[in-house]
Amino acid sequence: MLKRFFIAIALVMPGTALAANSVSLSSEVFVERKVAKPNGTTAVVLEQPKTVIPGDNLVFVVNYKNVGSTPATDFSVTNPLPKAIAFNGTADGTEIVSVDGGKSWGALSALTYSSDDGNVRPALMADVTHVKWKFNRTLSVGSGGKLIFRGTVK
Repeated sequence: MLKRFFIAIALVMPGTALAANSVSLSSEVFVERKVAKPNGTTAVVLEQPKTVIPGDNLVFVVNYKNVGSTPATDFSVTNPLPKAIAFNGTADGTEIVSVDGGKSWGALSALTYSSDDGNVRPALMADVTHVKWKFNRTLSVGSGGKLIFRGTVK
């Protein structure tokens, strides 16, 4: 089951560059582990996941780069979250999210969640189904960066 879980992450993680730009995307997933050091302290390390269990914290890294011959403008990177992952935020806080499968978007604090029984409440991080970054700036030829978000295995 865990092997299938990571196959699903690998298929989901590349993201989607939305626009007629030549923006290349690649991704990595790490599991955050606490490791005891010889001096008795604990260090937090990022490892390639071999197995994960509920409660494990994951770090998702999406690398982007303009591989075209002209500057890239007005593009976005969208990542659906696997159902087995609860969203824990991003490194930069510039994202917008969806709690309804990508139908509507906004800051988490501005969204509401409708449960199957019709109850409506403020959206929570655990409700996030997709995360998106919009680039309203020009990305020069050859330049790039990384987007980081975190999640916990449910």
